[in-house]
Order: sequence, then structure tokens, then C-alpha cells
Amino acid sequence: MRKARVDVAIVGGGPVGLMLACELAIAGVTVSVFERRTQRVAQSRALSLHPRSLEVLALRGLAERFLARGQPLPMGHYAALETRLDFSVLDTAFPFSLFIPQAVTEALLEERALELGVALHRGHHVTGLEQLPDEVRLEGTGGGGTFRTEARYVVGADGARSAVRTLAGIGFPGTEATMSLMLGDFVLTEPLPRPALTVSNPRGLLMVAPLGDGLHHRLVVMAADRMQVPLSEPVTVEELERSVRHIAGTSFGLKSPLWLSRFGNETRQAVAYRTGRVFLAGDAAHVHLPAGGQGLNVGLQDAMNLGWKLVGVLRGLAPEPLLDTYQHERHPVGAALLQNTLSQTALLDAAHPEGQALRAAMSRLLTLPAANRLLAEQISAFDVAYPDPVLPAPPGMEAPAGWVGTRLPDVSLRCEDGATRPLYSLMHEGKWLLLQRPASQGRASPEVPWARWTSTVTAEPAGGPEVLRQWSSVLLRPDGRVGYAARA
Repeated sequence: MRKARVDVAIVGGGPVGLMLACELAIAGVTVSVFERRTQRVAQSRALSLHPRSLEVLALRGLAERFLARGQPLPMGHYAALETRLDFSVLDTAFPFSLFIPQAVTEALLEERALELGVALHRGHHVTGLEQLPDEVRLEGTGGGGTFRTEARYVVGADGARSAVRTLAGIGFPGTEATMSLMLGDFVLTEPLPRPALTVSNPRGLLMVAPLGDGLHHRLVVMAADRMQVPLSEPVTVEELERSVRHIAGTSFGLKSPLWLSRFGNETRQAVAYRTGRVFLAGDAAHVHLPAGGQGLNVGLQDAMNLGWKLVGVLRGLAPEPLLDTYQHERHPVGAALLQNTLSQTALLDAAHPEGQALRAAMSRLLTLPAANRLLAEQISAFDVAYPDPVLPAPPGMEAPAGWVGTRLPDVSLRCEDGATRPLYSLMHEGKWLLLQRPASQGRASPEVPWARWTSTVTAEPAGGPEVLRQWSSVLLRPDGRVGYAARA
């Protein structure tokens, strides 16, 4: 049996596990990732990164890698309603959804993880987990034999059927799938009336969108007469083509299938994201109908939230109770995610006249800018805020009500040396950032107890929220959210 010891063992080498591994490795934490698959999956269930996820990547200097491989679209959707969500009005450097296949997202994150020295073990299946007072022992098979790893913490990022969640005895209550949908990636030989198409009528709902490779399109089909087909029954080309034609009046000349799948609306959330030294993130913590393209995005944001907190505790820079704030902050986000996907499920399942009327009413409602922005902020995760401070306020600083825990956009800063720098460019190392305005230089600088975990810059914001100029200094968390501030 091969044995090893690391700071953190991550089970699951998809985008969420790899994002977490990167977040830990930039701080020098030793990480091993165990992935049961021997190769990356070529198919892409998720197809987009939303604005907050792009900000998360920008905070670590990775956004440009993704922008170079994706296609920006200034809109999203809620339940595939005719009126799209307008991301262009959002206060961000990324006012769009980036159309990028999940396979590309995973490849880019793996590339970064390997650059940082993360040990990625493919073909490794975890079969045992034992929690001890000071460590967790993982056992499994892989590499032609068995292995044991001792880690100070273990994270399950291993999907909806998470082995870590099961072995740790964490409940996963919710509802079974009540409907099934079909997905197929095809070449279309007939032109679409517009680049992305949605058809909804009493026969069902069809969504068609380009995959971004200049060749294939994705078709998602919710056929009224096929919604009770068992998820275990394979989709056939003939079945999908027949349903597309029945809903849209044409099959668009689909050919050369790349991938066929059937999926449902199973909805569950782990009762706890932490038990002792074991954590859950991504689909291991929450599953739902993939409505609005949120699952992968919320998982990446889980990873950042947990990552910097593990760094603080493992490096002795923060007390162990900081890890409890992962549950406190992210479990409500997961619960809200399930609620909005359940709401979208009701709007998607609209073959009956009442459903069609509801879709038409909601689509009209989204023509109102305030209503559209409300849902755009929800889908993009810009409505997420954490109102409770995670650590005691440093002397001379406070956690300003209504502002603490909110994200700051990537504002431009006029620095002491005369250069103008984006805020996020100062946060690539995953540290706290003490932003001091030049007018406060006569005052004593706040004494941050975790100074070794904090970068300091003196600069004047060039734009950004007005509230930023009401404080002499602002201490930002490593995830770019407001932690504390000192009055001007």
C-alpha cells in the first residue's frame, strides 16, 4: 500500500476540485487531488461562466486564459424565457456570460493546478474515510494497487454521487427527479432563424445554442410526451430528432451526434457542508436541474470561499473557527440556488395552457429593467453578500453594516507611484488587501492581527462605488469582499 501525507486531500478532479486546489497551492499548502476518471471528460454539461465566476478567476489572475478561449455574450436566461437577462447593465469588468465548454474550463484549471505543483492522481477511487482528532485518513484503489493518504483536511468535490459525502455520513435530503429531459450535441445542416433559439408550446420546449466550436449545436429537449421516460433509458438519435421535429416543426437537419444524454430535476442539498475535518463543495453539496447554467459557477465560488479559509487556518494565520463560516456563508447560497432552479422548473414545465400563459407573463415582466436586473444579479451571483464578519475587527476598524461581505468590482486605483492598476491585480496571491487612501497617511495605519496574510497599498479609487470614498481604509477579504473599514 502506498502512503502519503498532505495538508489537504481533494476528492474529485473536475473544475470545482481543481479550482480549490489552485486556491490552496498559491499559498504553499500541499494538495493532492484524487480523481476516479483516468482522463478528462470530453463532453461538456456546463457551457458558460457567469460574471461573478469571471471575477473570481480575475482575482487570481486567470481570467484572460478563459476569455481567450470563450465567447462573451451580454445576456443570460431565466427558464429560457423569450426576454433574456441583460448582463450588460451590471457593475463589473465582465458584464457578460462567457460561453465556454466545461471541458475547456476543466483543462485550463488543470493546467494552472499543475503549474502550481498540485499532485493530480487520476484513476484513483476513494473507498474509505476515517476521521481522527488531528487528521483524516483516506483509502482507495488506483495506480495498480491500493493507497492511503493522511490529510489534515479532506474536501469532497466528487459530484452528486459523492463518495466523501457518503463515507462521512452527511445527509443529502431533497426530492427525486419527477421529469426527464434530453440533451444532444449535433451538427445542423439547416440554418437557425437566429444564433440561439428557444421554442415553447404545448408540445414541449426546445433550446438550441452553438457549442462554440463553429460546428456543433446543443439541443435541450423537454418533450411533453417523453418527460416520464426513465433516466436510465439511453437517448437515441431517432427519439431526439422526432421530439425536436414535433416541437419545432423541423429537426434542423441534425446529424453527426457528438453526445446524447438524459437528465432530470433531482434536487438535493447536503445538511452540512462541514463535519469535523471533512468539507463538501460543488455538486457534492447541492444538485438541481441545470437551469440558468448556475451549478458549475456556484461550485467555483464554493471553492474560493473554502480555499482561503483553509489557507488561513493551515498556516496558523487565523483561528480554527474561521472554517465554520464556510457553512454559514455558503449553505444559504446553495439553498437559494435550489429555490431559483425549482422556480425555473415550474416555468419550463409549461406544456399546458396555464404554463404558456405564465411564461408569457414572466417574459413581459422581464422587459421592466428593475425586474430584469433583479434576476440577472441572482443568476450571476451578484446578489450574494455575507453580512457577518468572519474574524474580529482589527483595532480602529469596523464591519460596516450593509457593506461588509459585499463584492467590490475591479475598480481602477491611482497608486502612489502614479500608476493606475486594477484592484484585482493586487489580489493574485490570495491574501487580504488593506487599501489605504492617500488622505489617510497622517493617521496611524490599522494594525491587522493577520499582517503576514495581508498586502497593503496606498491608492485612490478612480471610480467604483461612492461608498468606497467614505472610508480612510478598507480591508478586503481574499475573495474581494469587504471585510472591515476605518472611517475617514
